[in-house]
Amino acid sequence: MLQVSAPGKMFLLGEYAVLEGAPALLSAVDRRVQVRITAAAGSHWTISAPDIGIEQLQLEHDGRLPQQLSAATRKLLRVYAAVRTELAAHIDPLAAPLAIHISSGKFSHNGHKLGLGASAAVAAALSGALLRTMGQNCTRDALCRQAIAAHRRAQHDTGSGADVATSVHGGVLEYRAGEPAVELAWPADITGMAVVTGTGASTTQLVARVKAYGKRARQRYIADMAQLQQLAGVARAALADADSFLQLVRAYFAALQELDKNAGAGIVLPAHHELAALAARHGGAFKTCGAGGGDLGLAFACSGEPARRLAGAFTAAGAEIVPLSFAAQGLHYG
Repeated sequence: MLQVSAPGKMFLLGEYAVLEGAPALLSAVDRRVQVRITAAAGSHWTISAPDIGIEQLQLEHDGRLPQQLSAATRKLLRVYAAVRTELAAHIDPLAAPLAIHISSGKFSHNGHKLGLGASAAVAAALSGALLRTMGQNCTRDALCRQAIAAHRRAQHDTGSGADVATSVHGGVLEYRAGEPAVELAWPADITGMAVVTGTGASTTQLVARVKAYGKRARQRYIADMAQLQQLAGVARAALADADSFLQLVRAYFAALQELDKNAGAGIVLPAHHELAALAARHGGAFKTCGAGGGDLGLAFACSGEPARRLAGAFTAAGAEIVPLSFAAQGLHYG
């Protein structure tokens, strides 16, 4: 038996700008996908993913999805299918069939997804598990490239790969598409908090709306992205000083609001404006996280009493803070 886990992620800064080549700042968080692989009891591969309603589904002899599967089930298993396709060259159809079990329940809260990159974590953990099962020992960077390719295949060639890289490497990263991730340290004088802002959002839909805006209003889109890119470019340096980082978070959220106003994408919701104003009144900063919409938001404050005051203000206002730890361990075997 082989067990592999991978963490979720949170975009600290750089979302959307990373799609245009800017660096993004991300942190792994302590919600993990678990993948377990054992020898199958029969002659076929099987897969179970109870958190998405898949129980002991029989696959083909080489792990392919059966042709008779419904479109709905294929959609649920699109990440698995993409990982298997990317690894097809390593799969020996004469080898013993595998039983795969995937657990991703910790990426939801009260029945709604948190926006922590569950599909990216599945792509990372499943790629690592299958490669190891097939006797392929590769570096983290090589595994990262393999898992990013699979995840992009599953998402119809969209996404920067930042979420997959964070699931593989863990910790705090500066990531630029197509380049190795740079591992950073999370500063002790900054405290981050994940805040529930809705009931979930579709990353692919939000990104598609922004891309559509880029096609219909190219010059304005370029100007909006240039502002985000400039801010994202100084995120790594801003981590060295808490006040500078808080100012940068406020500026980045303002630039995201401008992008969203022009794109009509739905990145920033009324609840986000309210939380940003509340954070500012207590000396902190708030921004949407990742694609935005109804997933988690991020609040930051100086560590110690300022962070405790901000957390208390959020709680008093009825905002729910999800207990998450930043800089979590990356892909782990065992």
